[in-house]
Amino acid sequence: MSILWHITCLLLLRSCTPGFSMHDGIVGGRVSIPHSRPYMVYIRDKISQLTCGGFLIREDYVMTAAHCKQSPSHLVVFVGVHDTNFLPDGIEVDPIPHPKFSMKRPDHDIMLLKLKTPVPLSKFVQTIIYQNPENEEISQDCMVVGWGWQDYHDESPSNVLQEANVTLIDSENCGMADTLCTEGSTGPARGDSGGPLVCGGVAEGIVSFSKTKSNADHLSAYTRISLYYSWTQSIINPPTQQQSETWKGKLDKLI
Repeated sequence: MSILWHITCLLLLRSCTPGFSMHDGIVGGRVSIPHSRPYMVYIRDKISQLTCGGFLIREDYVMTAAHCKQSPSHLVVFVGVHDTNFLPDGIEVDPIPHPKFSMKRPDHDIMLLKLKTPVPLSKFVQTIIYQNPENEEISQDCMVVGWGWQDYHDESPSNVLQEANVTLIDSENCGMADTLCTEGSTGPARGDSGGPLVCGGVAEGIVSFSKTKSNADHLSAYTRISLYYSWTQSIINPPTQQQSETWKGKLDKLI
């Protein structure tokens, strides 16, 4: 498992060096209508230049994959991006990976990034709803979005955001208890880590890892967000904040 995880992390993370042309796209995908996915976030490490995708879940929080955090980490996020040749000012973040995540294993591959400067929402910058355990019904017809390679093996330059339709397979064929999976010749590749699996307009999964099957098709795995709903809420709405908001509501009624 640890060997597989090492290989697949290399597959889905993308490395860039200064002056190196960005390589973006989804395998078998199509170019997204500019700014039609306003929840998408472009993530880059200022030192290593490794890049990932992510998605905005609140004005001050981005959700992504935990393996996007290298050590040491110098992550910066960019919102409202379509073409990575034209990046706005980056926003520094405090990364909060799941406490049980380890680079030696692919489970618990989820991370929250707390933006040091919350972003104002607009036509080009929006949040996306993510799944909670109260509604486990998931549409099988989904979409994956990102700035990863357009070919699983060869570099294929395209700096614009791309997307592709994918279909969930039976979870029993997934191999991991906390993942959703798709398979076929279409899906995420290098550089798409941390991006969302969107089903029925809801973020159901986070691009985590993939492997090539014996028939040359790719199995792509996504961290199942609903299983981490409680953890997510404990970070973005800590108990002290929840209690304060509850008392504020009561005081408003009394007044």
